[in-house]
Amino acid sequence: RIYERAKKGIGIMFQRPPTISGLKTRDIVDICRGEKDIDIDALAGELNMAQFLERDINDGFSGGEIKRSELLQLLAQNPNLSLIDEPESGVDLENISVIGNAINKLLQKELHRHRKNSGLIITHTGNILDYVAADVGHLLIGGCLKCTSNPLDMLKEIKKSGYEKCMECMECKI
Repeated sequence: RIYERAKKGIGIMFQRPPTISGLKTRDIVDICRGEKDIDIDALAGELNMAQFLERDINDGFSGGEIKRSELLQLLAQNPNLSLIDEPESGVDLENISVIGNAINKLLQKELHRHRKNSGLIITHTGNILDYVAADVGHLLIGGCLKCTSNPLDMLKEIKKSGYEKCMECMECKI
């Protein structure tokens, strides 16, 4: 099933992916790359992951190293749709900008009109919004979509007044 999703152009960054003994990070990135002409070493360098390429996937990695490893795999795959679960979880302040820059690259934020990739980023803290240029924010409570609006405005309102007040605002389109 994972292979079928990948063939359809869907990539996933898990909140806590498994450690896989015996599978080197370089090998999984090579699998994700497929037939694409991507320089794995250069890509790993952009994410400060070069020293991890010959290590087993996620074995002994810190939270931030795991997130960067997941993004390295996604960047190599270059999916049309990326599902990204809590990219800032377990990431120290020094590396959250690296994560944000990688997500912006993955989602082709610099292309504007010619963008082919999109993503759904799940966050509980909203901290990643300081580093990722999100287009639209959605608020889910109890499994129901409660609000759709500008993500930075929503986060500001939630921090100021809580989730309930955010759902009452005039900007909500739901």
